[in-house]
Amino acid sequence: MHKALLQAACAVSLTLLGVATQADEITITDIAGREVTLDAPVERMILGEGRQIYLLGALQPEDPFAGVVGWREDFSQADPDNYAVYAERFPELEEIPTFGGFKDGTFDVEQAAALAPDVVLMNLEARTATEDAGYDDKLAELGIPIVYVDFREDPLAHTLPSMRLMGQLLGEEADAEAFIAYSEAQMARVTEVIAAADPERPRVFIDRAGGYSEDCCMSFGPGNFGEYVELAGGSNIADGIIPNTFGSLNPEQILAADPEQVVVTGGNWDAYVPGGDWVGVGPGADLERARAKLEALTERTAMTGITAMERDNFHAIWHQFYNSPYYFVAVQRLAKWFHPDLFADLDPEATLEELHERFLPVDYAPGYWVSLHDH
Repeated sequence: MHKALLQAACAVSLTLLGVATQADEITITDIAGREVTLDAPVERMILGEGRQIYLLGALQPEDPFAGVVGWREDFSQADPDNYAVYAERFPELEEIPTFGGFKDGTFDVEQAAALAPDVVLMNLEARTATEDAGYDDKLAELGIPIVYVDFREDPLAHTLPSMRLMGQLLGEEADAEAFIAYSEAQMARVTEVIAAADPERPRVFIDRAGGYSEDCCMSFGPGNFGEYVELAGGSNIADGIIPNTFGSLNPEQILAADPEQVVVTGGNWDAYVPGGDWVGVGPGADLERARAKLEALTERTAMTGITAMERDNFHAIWHQFYNSPYYFVAVQRLAKWFHPDLFADLDPEATLEELHERFLPVDYAPGYWVSLHDH
């Protein structure tokens, strides 16, 4: 009798497992506005950018690389510190086949086809290059759909829809909605205060990847970090000069604007500019070294005599906040720099730590920002 019951239970379990893993055809609208029909949940995917793992990690924290059969080789180069953290916890990532980029024309369609992916996740900014090179047509002929997501070109408009879209593809809708709710609640801790207080807005210069090259100075227009500045109660000096998300200001424009706050975006870019003057902030960063490199950037012509220097309002923050679903942490950190009295009770570091504890597959390590006056 016991054996018969056991066999029946096993049969039911196998049936339920089959139902749970059964793929259904769905039609989604991606961030490019394209309707795409495919079977979901997807089991095999190629990441058109390795840093899409920032989104996958929040949706599949137990095994973020499950189903990733190939990815672009940028995570290890653009964010080697986080790559090392993930590699220690999930060493299998080292074995995932890597690809060149769609934008630079080095993507290998035959290699991709050999991996039999259910979908290729592409970043929106690569769409033009993808279509110009005919990659979309070639993949379509092989029955491999492309789905576009975005968390860089317009992160405020597209990150949460991208998270929701990936939740649909992976069958992780509940986790996607939980992350979205958390993100919106954390943003509201800044935006609602700014809306109610309507404080005087400091003039802010975002020095994009300061020290990465000898040229001065890359920055953000009305999008991305430029928008973070506005949400945090600042006034982006590049707004009205740089028409799009990315661009540059010359030293004369910076001096004329006389920023009251300067925020340098930084990271570990040894893969691109070995030993460069960039400010190496990120998980586990040596903040004393980062502060010394930040101080060296104050000696550039564009920083001569500006109000931010006189008031010691010179900071560095992790560059990848521009390219990840964690941007609300950057908005909190900026708000506290711009309006310390207004946000005396706000703790961005606690937010980032909670984000890791609740949603991410790796442990938190401090080091994501530094200021000259943090002694």
